[in-house]
Amino acid sequence: MDIKTFVLEKALEAKSGARSLATASSQLKNDVLIAMADALQAKSTELIAENAKDIAYAQKKGLTKVMIDRLSLNEQRIQEMANGLREIAQLPDPVGEISRMWRRPNGMTVGRMRVPIGVIAMIYESRPNVTADASSLCLKTGNAAILRGGSEAINSNRIIVQTMQEVAKTFGLHPGVITYLDAPGHEAVLEMIKLEGLIDLVIPRGGEGLIRTVTENSRIPVLKHYKGVCHVFVDRDADLKMAEEICFNAKVQRPGTCNAMETLLVDEAVAKKFLPKMLRKFASAGVAVKGCPATRSIWPEAKKISKTDYAREYLDLVVNVRVVKDMQEAMDHIAEYGSLHTDAIVTDDYAKAMRFIREVDSSAVLINASTRLNDGFQFGLGAEIGISTDKIHARGPMGLEELTCTKFVVFGNGNIRK
Repeated sequence: MDIKTFVLEKALEAKSGARSLATASSQLKNDVLIAMADALQAKSTELIAENAKDIAYAQKKGLTKVMIDRLSLNEQRIQEMANGLREIAQLPDPVGEISRMWRRPNGMTVGRMRVPIGVIAMIYESRPNVTADASSLCLKTGNAAILRGGSEAINSNRIIVQTMQEVAKTFGLHPGVITYLDAPGHEAVLEMIKLEGLIDLVIPRGGEGLIRTVTENSRIPVLKHYKGVCHVFVDRDADLKMAEEICFNAKVQRPGTCNAMETLLVDEAVAKKFLPKMLRKFASAGVAVKGCPATRSIWPEAKKISKTDYAREYLDLVVNVRVVKDMQEAMDHIAEYGSLHTDAIVTDDYAKAMRFIREVDSSAVLINASTRLNDGFQFGLGAEIGISTDKIHARGPMGLEELTCTKFVVFGNGNIRK
């Protein structure tokens, strides 16, 4: 079978899956999700064995330790994956919700109803937990998922999809509710994103190159975030102990994620007091520091930084540090180099905090909290399908509501247009 026919058949399966889900009740969807969670945990030994094949392949390819960490599954991560499905099952189902009812002068009532988008294609790299997260969020919202994971996680993704498909079939759902595109190479992706009419939305989740390729070639609407160049600004009125803990967490807790801090901005009024201790702590955790001239005068071990570094998403234990004269300069820096993803301020000054929230144009802006908290699960949305830096339809973590759209519904009593 040629690749074009293969991809078309997968898309048709997903379309059939979407029709199957259209009549599924909230209770049925919740029961399926809980059963899927139980099945994934029951197969944890098999999942870890298949994941070991992917890790061996990743090591052979020379992937970094951070990227291999993103790829890796263990008992705890499988437990977290399963818990994510159970939490989604507990969340209110947005499908069918009618809002903003209003009555017209002719007596008819007009409103909006939340409905599934249809078939959602997910294109992503590493992190096999995305397979379960995306599938479960789509299922809860009545959408079929067609998944294209990276080649480095093919064995892990395949068994996760197989396990979830088996459960779906036992509940009478079409297996196409979760469809896995396991063809190697980029040709399958390029064919898939041409299938307007079968696929309703594409969500690429990965490196900037992947997202730009999908966006430039897709005939289907794309929800995207290009990269996570995230900042923390430590203000002169910050609690410096709190700032140290927030900055360390934002960079070190899991550096290979899109919401990890890439640049630390420090008010010059507290730089000499704050940076020596902060940078020693980074050094002890293996973080490489690139600094501006003022930073290097305080911490000579820092490497020289370039303007292009400020726009980089490292996804690794590397951090940029810049000393700024005030909050305005910090916000100017974010406006120039940021990616509209996640930015934070550490300050005890209420007026500054409110101004930072108003003027920093990112999908999430935090006060006295780590950038790592910009996450669907942390925000109470359940497992997210991604973080959008677009401004139309969805922005920030995309949970259940963001995976629906609305249609108008009209209640009449023989009304006609005159």
